[in-house]
Amino acid sequence: MMPTITAFEASPDHGRGLARDMRVRWALEEVGQPYDVRLVSFSEMKQPAHLELHPFGQIPTYERGDLALFESGAIVLHVAQHHPGLLPDEPNARARAVNWMFAALNTVEPPIVELEQSRYMLGDYVWYGELRTVLEHRVRSRLDQLARRLGDAKWLDGAFSAGDLMMVMVLRRLEGTGICEDYPHLSAFVARGEARPAYKRAFAAQRAVAESARERGL
Repeated sequence: MMPTITAFEASPDHGRGLARDMRVRWALEEVGQPYDVRLVSFSEMKQPAHLELHPFGQIPTYERGDLALFESGAIVLHVAQHHPGLLPDEPNARARAVNWMFAALNTVEPPIVELEQSRYMLGDYVWYGELRTVLEHRVRSRLDQLARRLGDAKWLDGAFSAGDLMMVMVLRRLEGTGICEDYPHLSAFVARGEARPAYKRAFAAQRAVAESARERGL
């Protein structure tokens, strides 16, 4: 049975591949699992039908048979656990790959998102420059730690895994800030992820939705 995921009908990122359905699309492409996409508007996301799938009224969701999931990390983990290609077979290596998924979502992403959102929510305040300095320092502290651990390795723990997929997507949220470019090993890490054929297919699919939305004036 083919799974169905939800995505923005008109994504706020305008096709830059930053919306969280991109993580799920990439995972499904990596394992060769065909999928359907149901596009939802912002108003539909707050309606009872969607809230039954995602209690917080967000995207993505994942449906297959009688299983419904929300949260991109949980969905990617489910895909990785049920299809070969995103988690190693060796138990300890498998556990470490999952460990890196959680590190991406729980340790690296929060300060990046806080920095990203601060400009929209607080950018007009006269003291915002000082706040941004503090927030950027928090991001750089995490990137310092991550870069030291990665070193000149190709991926975080041997072969490419769901941990790398999630970390690449988290680091991509820094696009346009110039911060990641200060970390050559991390920039190269992201570029390797973006060069994967599965990533390119997922990005093209999400970009096509954004272009269609623009053509329709959404």
